[in-house]
Amino acid sequence: MNRIGFLLLILGLYSCEKNINFKLRETSNVLVVDAGIEVNQPPVVVLSKSFSYFSNISPAMLDTSFVHNAEVTISDGTTTQQLKEYSIDSAGGYVIYFYSIDSSGASPFLGKVNTTYSLKIIVDNQEYDATTSIPIPGKKLDSLWWKPTPFATDTTQVDVFVRATDPPGLGNYIRYYTKVNSQPFWPGQQSVYDDELIDGTTYDLKVTPGIDRNNPVAFDKNFFHRGDTVTLKVSSIDKATYEFWLTMEFAYQSIGNPFASPNKVLGNISNGALGAFCGYAPQYKNLIIPK
Repeated sequence: MNRIGFLLLILGLYSCEKNINFKLRETSNVLVVDAGIEVNQPPVVVLSKSFSYFSNISPAMLDTSFVHNAEVTISDGTTTQQLKEYSIDSAGGYVIYFYSIDSSGASPFLGKVNTTYSLKIIVDNQEYDATTSIPIPGKKLDSLWWKPTPFATDTTQVDVFVRATDPPGLGNYIRYYTKVNSQPFWPGQQSVYDDELIDGTTYDLKVTPGIDRNNPVAFDKNFFHRGDTVTLKVSSIDKATYEFWLTMEFAYQSIGNPFASPNKVLGNISNGALGAFCGYAPQYKNLIIPK
């Protein structure tokens, strides 16, 4: 009888199936801001317009998405500078447009620790504002070392570990990147961490190589190798920057996963714009892995 009841329940569930069609509204393009400032580096601000969910993205569309002739200013509370628009050819053959300090100016505007910055953007008579801070680095990178990857069929494959010390007191946030040989710095698949579980301790942690999100590497193929020169970059960040990248990376990893929970990317740009303005205080550790 229990088996018959179970079968009747299954049949009842199937009989309740119904196709549900969602009608997604088309919305107007909104401003997308990718802005940052790092210690001893000038601010860099990339402005673009969002695409429709149903857009077929092409190089021509990417080129026309950049926002030109915007009024962009940055301030540290004492000095305010208007940024100038530049263009640069990317490795992929595309032209990227961005705003930064006027290189012909007498006094460069560079990032400093323990400083809060405000960003103002005016586009089509609309104003967008954001603030970020560059914290004093709290976490200390003590050492970096490697070991052969256990049970690996590739004998050149190695694991890299870092020993770090977190200062007492919650509220230390970091974002990490790795560089292998002459490649660029790439952020990790999950690149941001807080100190909720390791507050005030010295700990060892395996370092996963960063990835180029335009050319991702399979998780089981993402390793360092003998002969690599590895540079670990760990940037101290504020809470708003941590929350932006945490939610952004969760959304990225959820693409195509029907079981992922919906989430909202937490940016810090006003007036309905997407993206974030982030500050970074980096530290570096180098490791040469012998062949």
